[in-house]
Amino acid sequence: MKHWAQNGLKALTSACALSLIATASWSQSLTWLGTLPDSDESAANGVSADGAVVVGTAFYFYDGNFSYVRAFRWTVDGGMQDLDTLGGGWSEAYGVSADGAVVVGWSYNAERWARAFRWQNGVMQDLGTLGGLWSEARGVSADGAVVVGWAENAAGQWRAFRWQNGVMQDLGTLGGGWSWANGVSADGSVVVGWAENAAGDRPAFRWTASGGMQDLGTLGGLWSAAYGVSADGSVVVGGAENDAGQERAFRWENGVMQDLGTLGGNESRALGVSADGAVVVGWAENAAGQWSAFRWTASGIEDLNTTYASLLTNGSWLWIARAISPDGRYIVGYGYNAATGYKAFLLDTQGCASENGDVDANGCVDDADLLAVLFAFGSTGSNLGRVDVNCDQTVDDADLLQVLFNFGSGC
Repeated sequence: MKHWAQNGLKALTSACALSLIATASWSQSLTWLGTLPDSDESAANGVSADGAVVVGTAFYFYDGNFSYVRAFRWTVDGGMQDLDTLGGGWSEAYGVSADGAVVVGWSYNAERWARAFRWQNGVMQDLGTLGGLWSEARGVSADGAVVVGWAENAAGQWRAFRWQNGVMQDLGTLGGGWSWANGVSADGSVVVGWAENAAGDRPAFRWTASGGMQDLGTLGGLWSAAYGVSADGSVVVGGAENDAGQERAFRWENGVMQDLGTLGGNESRALGVSADGAVVVGWAENAAGQWSAFRWTASGIEDLNTTYASLLTNGSWLWIARAISPDGRYIVGYGYNAATGYKAFLLDTQGCASENGDVDANGCVDDADLLAVLFAFGSTGSNLGRVDVNCDQTVDDADLLQVLFNFGSGC
């Protein structure tokens, strides 16, 4: 009798789970993020690890002319939030921590000097300068503790900085007077950007505490700039001048700078890279000379407008891919929505994928997975993570059934 009951329960669970799998939604998606009230355009510059938080800039125009900008933080559930300023009218957000809680960028203060800021829990902190009046933050570590960017020194020169625990460190140059940091590794130990050398040229750099500032070279021209770095700091991406005077997207690893090509035009620039360094995003010219958002992998460069054409309405276009989530799933940037104009976008390149009940992704469906679903039971939303096993934006009986159906798999 007991054996029959167990088999009967397993059969019922199996039937229910298979039915749920068949009705689950796995689609990729493109979300136009809109903009702040009374503003006209927006651009996304950073995205959290789970794609639930996007940061960037909202643009305001008056009588058709550019007026001012404001930093925003967008969430799936709350929409777009104005992060305010340090007392002036302008601000922009460029980077966000992995959990979406810390945002960095720049803002005018009451004296209308641009200052690097670190925003958390509704408070915008002025990070100061290196003795001058100006600064901007461009990147932040995964935990939000390390901020990088540029700041003016007492001599009026821009210098790449690394800020941590209230201290702003001048990272120096390659022999010249100027430098600028754009990106930082997940743990905050590797910083990338560009710096002036003794000859007055401005190549990309990679900085570490032990090795200082390393010249990454160019693609045959006089300058280059690094904009992004992998989680462990081993892969650097950006733009570099080639021997024909054109800017080309590059991927640097183990001392070798690779030209990532274009989409049929002359120029391109890489702006973001996945945690493992395998996926690069940015913009590239197509054969018509138009900018298109691109994604590069070992298979080559692809136009996101072509790959995800089914998500775009007629006349809409993805211009620039500015950042990518660590796992390569989410891409954010700036594009043209035929219905609403120039707006920030969030592209989910995977959509919800079946996890087969392995909620903690350890290869074994066991008690831990069942408990994770139970603790999240009743939660709703579009970014619940793996506990939403059947991808219906609700953690409920259906998710429990799917874990039970796969219980013991891989163990």
